[in-house]
Amino acid sequence: MKTQRVLLKLSGETLSGANSVVDSVSLQNIVEELKQPLSRGVQFAIVVGAGNIWRGAGKEIDRVSADKMGMLATSINAVAITEILKSNDIKAVMLGAQDVTGFYETFTPEKALKYLDEGYVTVFGGGLGKPYFTTDTTAAVRASEIKADIILKATQVDGVYTADPKKDASAKKYDVLSYQEAIDKQLKIMDLSAFEICFKNKIAIYVFDFYKKGNLNKILDGQKIGTIVS
Repeated sequence: MKTQRVLLKLSGETLSGANSVVDSVSLQNIVEELKQPLSRGVQFAIVVGAGNIWRGAGKEIDRVSADKMGMLATSINAVAITEILKSNDIKAVMLGAQDVTGFYETFTPEKALKYLDEGYVTVFGGGLGKPYFTTDTTAAVRASEIKADIILKATQVDGVYTADPKKDASAKKYDVLSYQEAIDKQLKIMDLSAFEICFKNKIAIYVFDFYKKGNLNKILDGQKIGTIVS
């Protein structure tokens, strides 16, 4: 797989640790996984979730307000990733969906492409700036806007299975899936709107175990270790 521009989708939990919602060791693990691909000239954009900080609320907080809180939480995570990259001498910039003066720059596709071409890891925070959209959908939209070659979805399992492999020993792993197969089988990879955007824009999704050291570079080196949906 010859890949030049990648959108890496990280969950909020990727940043957390046993005793912290944003953990320095977890952040450093992200850095270590990115170093080798970056040295090869791969361009990285990152979309991060907010599950380590915020997962919504019940009826006491309405959906729109809860989603706004989630968008703010993704911005906190995006700032953390940007700063840990900078502290490791990796050029990085955060672009947010909302205009928050003094904290980060506001996203535009043109600005993102400029930074990527200049070698910056470009971290997107704040979702799409609107309620009712998940970070999966954000990843699909941003990948389309920057003309990414692929979306790499970081998970804690080594691909997509017929069932949860942690609960069902007979679960079988898929190496390759079409978007339609994933939808028909109701596989919980990304939400339906994200699938539709990727399908229309011909962007493949690669699901892999981000927590196994070296996996990110192996995928970009052409090794087949996860599940590709295309």
